[in-house]
Amino acid sequence: MRRRLRIRATRAIEWELFMRRATPPDSNVSLATTIWGKLPPSLLRGLEELTIKYSLSVALGDIQQIEGRWYVTHAGLLRTAQRRRCRGITTSLQKSVSDPALGRWVFKATVYKTTSSRGFVAYGDADPSNVSPLVRGAEMRVAETRAVDRALRKAYGIGICSVEELSSLSSAVTPSSSSRIFNGSQTPNGSRNGQPRLRDQLCVLIRKYELNSELVKRYAADFCGTETLRDAGRELVESFVARLAEEAATDLDALICKLNSYGHAEAVKS
Repeated sequence: MRRRLRIRATRAIEWELFMRRATPPDSNVSLATTIWGKLPPSLLRGLEELTIKYSLSVALGDIQQIEGRWYVTHAGLLRTAQRRRCRGITTSLQKSVSDPALGRWVFKATVYKTTSSRGFVAYGDADPSNVSPLVRGAEMRVAETRAVDRALRKAYGIGICSVEELSSLSSAVTPSSSSRIFNGSQTPNGSRNGQPRLRDQLCVLIRKYELNSELVKRYAADFCGTETLRDAGRELVESFVARLAEEAATDLDALICKLNSYGHAEAVKS
């Protein structure tokens, strides 16, 4: 029994060390103050604890600060489940308590941490009265997302609420003029669910690692397979920002060499 307890304690220590390496607390704090300005020491200490315990990343949009509180995002919960090797997530519409005519939807979500797990069950509901005007008409998807978020938080012991579970984001998130319309549709670098805009995230990375913005744009266009970054869809831009953050944190010198290669290529063309 003692040996088993020692093994568990060792694994717990190894897991904490892994989390510290995966997302350094200082990096999260530095980026948070850059995005949201000066924050109270208690809020920063809370961010450090969340970083160590769950390896949530500000750069990847895993966590959001709204009115002096931290909230985990749907993307952050999914990445946590992936790191913990979640075996599966199922959802089902609860028809008996849903009312399509009124736009009221209720979903049940079950998270399976292991193949032998009985599953962690949670429910999510949404109707026009408890969703933001920004997602009005998409109550069914909001309800399913809320159910998944609650099940994931229950499965992995994440005590902070998710952004998607907030009854309304209208008071916390104000769309900027640059994120409303882009070529007749929503701009790919606009805000989503209260997360920092992709353009802001990219600018923060460029400033933090002192990268050449023009070369970063060329790298981004090449990564997205478009003529310019403005032509890329949000999903591609989001993937690029995540890739750039990972490459910069892992091997900055290699990233700078890669960016310089785009400068050489442009010089050869001219």
